[in-house]
Amino acid sequence: MNEKFWAGKRVFLTGHTGFKGAWLALWLAKLGARVHALALPPATSPSLWALVEGRSGVNSTMGDIRDLDALKQAMAAAHPDVVFHLAAQALVRASYDDPVGTYATNVMGTVHVLEAARQLGVRAIVNVTSDKCYDNVGLERGYREDDPMGGRDPYSSSKGCAELVTSAYRSSFFKPLASARAGNVIGGGDWAADRIVPDIVRAALAGKPVQVRNPHAVRPWQHVLEPLAGYLLLAERVWERPEQHAEGWNFGPDERDAVPVQKLVETLIRLWGPPAEWHADRGEHPHEAHFLRLDSSKARSRLGWKPRLSLDKALEWTVDWYRRQARGEDARALTLGQIERYTAMA
Repeated sequence: MNEKFWAGKRVFLTGHTGFKGAWLALWLAKLGARVHALALPPATSPSLWALVEGRSGVNSTMGDIRDLDALKQAMAAAHPDVVFHLAAQALVRASYDDPVGTYATNVMGTVHVLEAARQLGVRAIVNVTSDKCYDNVGLERGYREDDPMGGRDPYSSSKGCAELVTSAYRSSFFKPLASARAGNVIGGGDWAADRIVPDIVRAALAGKPVQVRNPHAVRPWQHVLEPLAGYLLLAERVWERPEQHAEGWNFGPDERDAVPVQKLVETLIRLWGPPAEWHADRGEHPHEAHFLRLDSSKARSRLGWKPRLSLDKALEWTVDWYRRQARGEDARALTLGQIERYTAMA
């Protein structure tokens, strides 16, 4: 990642009120980018964005990517050089409750973002989808960028659809358009429902055991800064050579960090200490894929990207962030401090 590249760049970011979006917004502002962002109000309380908003350095607009006219107006006002599209309905279980809203946001919302960017002639676009965009047929190897798109649940299939939309727009209209697929991100400042790390933190702070739905499911766990570094690097490369880099990319952890939920839970609880504990939730739950890994060898060989934090280190950073924030330390300072530590590892 070239820090000088971002100084003064006009960036339009969707989804900045979400977990990953808030981290990326702060990182871009720290790099000196002129960040304009659009998203719905935060879905949780507390939220990282609500804690940092007044000192973020971001020109923030509350809006819905399902509203094409409002999106076009906001993007035109920003006149961006680079667009990062992160806004999404991002939860598998929520997609069962609201499949129509999930598809409207994740598919047509993506169409709207790409159409608005196309009409403005944006130089580089990174559409962030999900590791769940692949047709999960139970492969034990990591899924590669040329594997088929799919998904058995509304969320996963909506992300596969978003990848197909991206490919069609790139082939039909304009070239500087890439997509990025990350693993299960963890880190401080995530308070979403039905995510294992926020669930554990909430339970530990309340002195209650956490209920774990699928302890044997294998997921590619990674600290939030790992894929964000990949997105930034990818946008730089698309800007410089779109003919070589405007395609789909995986940004997943090392293979050893694709581990069962139970291992992640036990490690995090050990780091947190008493009274944190967990129990298996034996109730009925909607289908979620049992086994999922990403093959990121393409990003390693062609972009020079690689993970910097092991899963154990990522969990240490995560616990440290939540513990210190719970004691009253400033969320913005904690987040920027970890960004600085991460970039110093390059």
